[in-house]
Amino acid sequence: MKPYPFTAVVGLPDLRLALVLSSISPAVGGVLVRGEKGTAKSTIVRALAGLLPGVDVVDGCRFSCDPAAPDPLCPDGPHEGAKSHRRPAKLVELPVGAAEDRVVGSLNLERALGEGVTDYQPGLLAAAHRGLLYVDEVNLLHDHLVDTLLDAAAMGRATVEREGVSVSHAARFVLIGTMNPEEGELRPQLLDRFGLTVEVASSRDPEQRVEVVRRRLAYEADPDGFAAQYADEDARLAEEIESAQKLLPAVKLPDDALRQIAEICASFEVDGMRADIVTARTAVAHAAWAGRDEVTTDDVRVAARLALPHRRRRNPFDAPGISEEQLEQALQDAQPPEPGPEDDGPGSGSTPDEAPQEVPQGDAPQGEPQQKQNGGQQKTVGAGETFKARVFRVKGMGEGERGRRSRAITDSGRTIGVQPPSVRDGRPHLVATVKAAAPHQKARGRDGAGLKLRRQDLRFALREGREGNLVLFCVDASGSMGAKARMREVKSAVLSLLLDAYQRRDKVGLVTFRGNAAELALPPTISVDAAASRLESLPTGGRTPLAEGLLEAARVLRVEEIRDPRRRPLLVVVTDGRATSGPDAVARAQAAAGLLAGVTAIVMDCESGKMRLGLAADLAAHLGAEHVPLGEVAADSLASAVRARTGKAA
Repeated sequence: MKPYPFTAVVGLPDLRLALVLSSISPAVGGVLVRGEKGTAKSTIVRALAGLLPGVDVVDGCRFSCDPAAPDPLCPDGPHEGAKSHRRPAKLVELPVGAAEDRVVGSLNLERALGEGVTDYQPGLLAAAHRGLLYVDEVNLLHDHLVDTLLDAAAMGRATVEREGVSVSHAARFVLIGTMNPEEGELRPQLLDRFGLTVEVASSRDPEQRVEVVRRRLAYEADPDGFAAQYADEDARLAEEIESAQKLLPAVKLPDDALRQIAEICASFEVDGMRADIVTARTAVAHAAWAGRDEVTTDDVRVAARLALPHRRRRNPFDAPGISEEQLEQALQDAQPPEPGPEDDGPGSGSTPDEAPQEVPQGDAPQGEPQQKQNGGQQKTVGAGETFKARVFRVKGMGEGERGRRSRAITDSGRTIGVQPPSVRDGRPHLVATVKAAAPHQKARGRDGAGLKLRRQDLRFALREGREGNLVLFCVDASGSMGAKARMREVKSAVLSLLLDAYQRRDKVGLVTFRGNAAELALPPTISVDAAASRLESLPTGGRTPLAEGLLEAARVLRVEEIRDPRRRPLLVVVTDGRATSGPDAVARAQAAAGLLAGVTAIVMDCESGKMRLGLAADLAAHLGAEHVPLGEVAADSLASAVRARTGKAA
């Protein structure tokens, strides 16, 4: 069945352009496509492969070497005088669950030790050479694999090193990743490695939505016939891409354009120089796409819109994107002033008060309530500034998903022992394998030709790394918490802990309780910005159903243990310890706490004032949890308190 035609996709102009520019110049660094589910991300990426020009490859080369310029280090080389053939450009898809050996390739350790032969089995990077490498749900891929992909895309080579043996091959490809932000973000250092980024969303225009459905149904009814309708448009677009590729080396980047790029990147406070380089490469590709041999301001403007949104300095909870007004101002600032008798200097024509101001969306003035309802019985307060939070970890050692919080048995990290193949599979441990095989060499008739290995001799490294956990926040949103602006401090502390969870690759959930019930405000998710959004809009008021909150937390943890048993829970109860809703509120809260025995928990004590009842400390004792006053959640505050107790100068 023919793939969906590229030119048949409705809308998505920025995504179309970003994919085309990356195809024209793979040096741009690929495209990251962010958007909600059902927005044709995968459809348009798969359709792109049909537009790329075919490639000439050496016959029998597993690494798709170009016969005109073969890789001198190709494991299948040398290729002098070899025959060649032409084939279409490949689209290689990398599954989320792929192991590192499947991605970069592997060495046959048994043949290397027994026969002295470097038997290299190429991976997906080799298959994608001179084509497209597509990673769906790239945000769910392990960080070290994402780093490996981006390194190969930037360097144009992939290297496999195994127990002192190294193999390298060319790996130049267009890297395209798609992700749904609701399922979690990429780390900033990985996000920066993608050349371009595009945000996509489903259209709200009824006519456009109708056309999307009409075309999709027509394609499913007759794929070949539907593709034939757009064959001419696809062929014309493919010719334009090939023409732009040929023009690309001749495109000039003048100093004025470089100055504009530098001014824009400085204006958006991007870190490092990668943004400047990527913007310059994208501007050159756009000029070639437009048929120009010199970069203009329009090329720089388009390049900045695609290359900078994910690089501008921002809080992880801020909305992505860049300010168009700020972009235009930076372009104007980069223009040299025109001398003249009426020139009043750089400030003429406007005053500082007239400069456009960028206001973050969704933020109310600090210290002011955003919303009041029901005659003041329910209100919503904003959060203060986030801070570096004290680090909390789950006790013991698990075997969960890779992260940065708690000790765990993982596929990477320091080696702490070895295991036989019946226990664990993965990367063999060379020294332990040789030791296991050595006593049996005489019985196996070794004649000096090499070490004779058997499957039972293999030993695998037992490695200790870090795992990501499930951090479940159970937040008291009753009236007592909203008094004296305490909720503002609570939200600031919880947002800081959410930021810590984001950095440590944790899954987070949010349970709130107020009035006479508790609710799961946010089911456990990798998207901490979704948790931050729910927390910001959290209303307060009413009595304190502490027992209901703890029971709901216990239910959520029980369900998550079934769904995702590899993530260990960390429960953070944010409360002043009061229980005022329903009969026997205190006794029921204590009984509910007993259901959470064995769960690593923290009680963040929000009680304030001169007269303190110590109820949160009592709750921590029943939970077997660590008791942490609200003020000690900040790492700096905690450090200051320690210095004060020890008498050391701050």
